[in-house]
Amino acid sequence: MAAPDYVPKPLDELVRTYSSPPRRNESWLADRPGELQGRQPAGPRLGSPGPDQGYALHLARIYEGRLVLGAGESEADALAGCLAIGMRRSALFGRAPILGDLKLALTFWGFLGPVADELQAIRSQVFAAVASSHHYFERRAIVDAMTDDVLRMTIDQVADVVRTTPAMVLATAETIAASTHGDSH
Repeated sequence: MAAPDYVPKPLDELVRTYSSPPRRNESWLADRPGELQGRQPAGPRLGSPGPDQGYALHLARIYEGRLVLGAGESEADALAGCLAIGMRRSALFGRAPILGDLKLALTFWGFLGPVADELQAIRSQVFAAVASSHHYFERRAIVDAMTDDVLRMTIDQVADVVRTTPAMVLATAETIAASTHGDSH
């Protein structure tokens, strides 16, 4: 068995030490069966891969107990849906998630302050049970309904849009509700 040089050894026995394998002269090729050829596939419900997206789970804990929820709404569902939106936004910019990504999603959906009853009613339907792994397609529908134009906005711009054009949020919610109603996956 190989051992580092500093480990004592019997004088009558030679012990191997680690040595690097010989250098390969050929260049490395992506020729394994699981390798993607070309760009990452894109399309509805395929997700948005980005670096270090698991960090968003840590960021979500910051908002636990701070959301403004209506009747029938779950904090876990709100955070799961907005977390997925935040991860898509971070992937859009090619970086790991930051607190602003999650805050933008929570601001858009009105989870950080009081909202109109109409939005709360449709929001409770759209976000119902999306924290469950059995409702992955519903969570993806929420993410896919968010346009890149909205995701590229600053948090203040999103807050202004929500305040001045609440019909935009309602239209997004209605699009999600229509796409998930009767969806066979």
